Amino acid sequence: MLASVLAHCPELNALARHVRSFADMLVRLQGERLPQWINEIQADDLSRLHNFAASLLRDLPAVTAGLTLPWNSGSVEGHVNRIKMLKRQMFGRAGFHLLRKRTLLA
Repeated sequence: MLASVLAHCPELNALARHVRSFADMLVRLQGERLPQWINEIQADDLSRLHNFAASLLRDLPAVTAGLTLPWNSGSVEGHVNRIKMLKRQMFGRAGFHLLRKRTLLA
């Protein structure tokens, strides 16, 4: 069904191709391909991807490093998300001491 839709809509086919290419670059940690990918995006008439590519260009060295280096802050972000959820659950119910205890024991 997807192949049929992509065959009938060249714009959607180009969009799917670019998104798959970016996903492949992300999974394989091939950030050095990013400038080439952005040039390909700018060659097509896909305004939403143009906006995304422009936002990547604002801090290209950092984005390239993020797509190339094996390190990430995923575990830290997970803990931050968990603490924020606990804080939202406890809002207006108890003071800092109970929130601290619940955060440390959770």
